[in-house]
Amino acid sequence: MQPFIAAMLKVRQAFFAAIVRSLRRTKSLLRTILTFWISPLVLKGEDVVNSSSKQRREEFLEEVERCLRDEVKRERLLAISNGIKRQLRISLQDNPQNMLPSYNHQLPTGNECGTYLALDVGGSTFRVALIELSGKKGEAQDTKILTSRSVKIDQTIRQLKGLAFFDWIAERIDETLSGQSEGHDLTGAPLSMGLAWSFPIEQTSLRSGLLLGMGKGFLAAHGLLGEDLGDLIRDACSRRGLTVQLNAIVNDSSATLLSKAYHDQTTRFALILGTGFNMAAYLPVDIFSPSKFGVRPSTWHDEAQSVIVNTEMSMFGAGVLPFTRWDDLINAVHAQPEFQPMEHFVSGGYIGEIARLALVEGIQNAGLFGGVVPASLKDGYSLDTETLSRIEADPSPNLATARKVFLARHPMTYQPTVADLQALRFIASNVAYRASCIVAAGIHALWELRNEAEHIEGSAYEHTLVAYNGSVMENYPGFRAMCQTELDGLVVASGGRAGMVELMYAEESSLVGAAVSVACLDG
Repeated sequence: MQPFIAAMLKVRQAFFAAIVRSLRRTKSLLRTILTFWISPLVLKGEDVVNSSSKQRREEFLEEVERCLRDEVKRERLLAISNGIKRQLRISLQDNPQNMLPSYNHQLPTGNECGTYLALDVGGSTFRVALIELSGKKGEAQDTKILTSRSVKIDQTIRQLKGLAFFDWIAERIDETLSGQSEGHDLTGAPLSMGLAWSFPIEQTSLRSGLLLGMGKGFLAAHGLLGEDLGDLIRDACSRRGLTVQLNAIVNDSSATLLSKAYHDQTTRFALILGTGFNMAAYLPVDIFSPSKFGVRPSTWHDEAQSVIVNTEMSMFGAGVLPFTRWDDLINAVHAQPEFQPMEHFVSGGYIGEIARLALVEGIQNAGLFGGVVPASLKDGYSLDTETLSRIEADPSPNLATARKVFLARHPMTYQPTVADLQALRFIASNVAYRASCIVAAGIHALWELRNEAEHIEGSAYEHTLVAYNGSVMENYPGFRAMCQTELDGLVVASGGRAGMVELMYAEESSLVGAAVSVACLDG
């Protein structure tokens, strides 16, 4: 019996030894089996996290689209246009802040000729040019800038008080005209001069207006409030011995309309869309309340059938525009939340801020950019429209340029993924699209107002140009095309044809418009 038991023990030992050897040989197989059974559980958890994050991102971006794009679909946009038109009609009666008729009641014929000095005083730049208008030559017209000078208005210039600022202007004019006498008689009769003035004045004639506070850090009105702007510039030029005569003062939107109307007599509107927003329109005089014209000579009223109007379009849209929670956030901290509703929707000064507020919400609530808000984006107005413009202009699949632009201006330790950059571009494109639609609605409202005032309808609709300039219209990718598409849709819905109201770039509009405003008087 003992030998049998001993034999069985050896068999058992051999069996266990064989199992151990087998386990050693199949270690990788067991690991594979364990991986097969365990890893799906782990991977499933990771997928749940990724899926949840992706879903939150997609839901947020869908909401961005609903809030911005869906609220300006055609039917809604028509309602917005009609609402703005009602407000325009009311302002034709007694509003002292907008729908302001200028003294320019003549549009150019295109035959005007002559050499004129043009000045453009803006918030950051002063430009002066000698411009030659040659009228129609065959089928074309020739406008030549014989010489020009552009000078940055820095803080030192803004701090010039009273007459010192106007003496500085005269000095720049003198520098520009120096050496330009050859071929141009600048020593005989005074050279006619037109001024595009981008600040408030109480205009009292085509060539004069009472100086008001300029804002933007300028001290030029110090001690001169209520003085005549035309006299101030003429006197400053006289002190330098310049033989010039200021004959017309226009604002930038009026100058844009005049500059394009010189080349195309179907021009009836002008649009300025850069950091700010405004429009000018050529409208019949009889739709205004007489009080809107103040005290003007009877000769002006006898001659004026229509007049160029500074609409101050930025002020319209209260109670009409489709506000989002991001617009409400802007207004909540704005010093004048109800002063310029439409400007807050469409201008370069606000497009970036709307996008910033939406982006920060997406980072905090939907996990964009890894849930990390760049420190710089915590400050209001830190995401500018020019940055969005460059990001939207990047056509590459991996958005390499967009990444470089964004991180250069908003550095962060987290490295944005392509999906993050796509989300940012998606937000920007929706903000810009909404802005283009609102601009189209504003143009359409003015177009319908003019048609109704002149009793034009249906088959009698005329081709009409809207002259434009400004950084958003000129440079933001696809903005002008989007605006034209939406404008076409609104015009068609009103019984017109696509392309009947056409956006057209006005080159050097402030300078050319200032010259044309003087030429209209000579014509």
